[in-house]
Amino acid sequence: MTITPPALSVFEALESEVRSYCRSWPAVFDRAQGSRMYDEDGHTYLDFFAGAGALNYGHNNPVLKRALIDYIERDGVTHGLDMGTTAKRAFLEAFQDVVLRPRDLPYKVMFPGPTGTNAVEAALKLARKVKGREAIVSFTNAFHGMSLGSLAVTGNAFKRAGAGIPLVHGTPMPFDHYLDDQVPDFLWFERLLGDQGSGLNTPAAVIVETVQGEGGINVARPEWLRGLAALCERHDMLLIVDDIQMGCGRTGAFFSFEEAGITPDIVTLSKSIGGYGLPMSLTLFRPELDVWEPGEHNGTFRGNNPSFVTAAAALDAYWTDGQMEKQTLARGEQAEEALRAICAEHPELGAHYRGRGLVWGLEFADKTRASAVARRAFELGLLVETSGPEGEVLKLLPALTISPEELDEGLRIVARAVRETA
Repeated sequence: MTITPPALSVFEALESEVRSYCRSWPAVFDRAQGSRMYDEDGHTYLDFFAGAGALNYGHNNPVLKRALIDYIERDGVTHGLDMGTTAKRAFLEAFQDVVLRPRDLPYKVMFPGPTGTNAVEAALKLARKVKGREAIVSFTNAFHGMSLGSLAVTGNAFKRAGAGIPLVHGTPMPFDHYLDDQVPDFLWFERLLGDQGSGLNTPAAVIVETVQGEGGINVARPEWLRGLAALCERHDMLLIVDDIQMGCGRTGAFFSFEEAGITPDIVTLSKSIGGYGLPMSLTLFRPELDVWEPGEHNGTFRGNNPSFVTAAAALDAYWTDGQMEKQTLARGEQAEEALRAICAEHPELGAHYRGRGLVWGLEFADKTRASAVARRAFELGLLVETSGPEGEVLKLLPALTISPEELDEGLRIVARAVRETA
């Protein structure tokens, strides 16, 4: 497929230089359905990006679209702050019945604002309020958001530098495999906690991603996560799991921490919790942590009722019978097999793959290779991004609803792009 870069005059003239994805994919997109996007010139693209994980159910999912249209056509409430609405009630009932009760999770639900970083900020603020301490421990290569509190527990130096001020009260520790398994898990962390001369103030909480998406598809072992949960309990620290990108079924189960058999004190959700790509986030926490005063944390758009509608529809359509988890794991095996074949075909590239469910990364010894592969994939009609601190990992994040045929098509494009840039 030959793609002529469009004239982006209004974007270049008026929009800030901060824009990024449009630089990788120089097209003007016009419509989308399922796992396909279409630009205004009629080119078709298979989507292995899925709105950075906000579109687990694909573009314009017909079931969710029908629920949204029906709600709008009957003049359902759009903006409600934290007022009670029928849409919010329906979502809370569905979330309790479909997600929380079957997993025996006791969480209270907080609507902190529309974005993932809103959920993280609320989680950090609550942990500090409950424990009366300031320090938060995070992990190397973590990403938790772009507002100041979230940046303070984010590892990426480029993103942290954008804050313009010191980012305080956050201490990084080695993520699983960070030290190449040469040191026992949590040895450094435990030593600092037990040493009065370490300089580490007793943390209020530890925040972790079970799979670091932006950090390079770094997958924590279940036993590592269980060890972390036990460490937090021993030292009176709250455990926060950031499930913003890896939750809502991305790794198979609805929550990414289910495989490890742990129950975090606080969980953050966003991205695909709204189902349709509409902004929504949740901060979940144990009932005894609900020490907020009314209005102590709020936000104008925390009551986005169209998101409640599509979120409830997604839970009803995809999470009542266990089939979504099985399908995701099956698609994951399909992706893993293809990536294994790519690595075997090109041993000279020193490539290796890793992932869970339907999030996979392909890392190359040459740190510039992933970007080259992503560019060639775009020319061949596939949207795929890179991740990792130096963009060294090709990141595969297709919709969970992708068909086996579409997934195979995209994986064949990835293989071709690797071959043609080798």
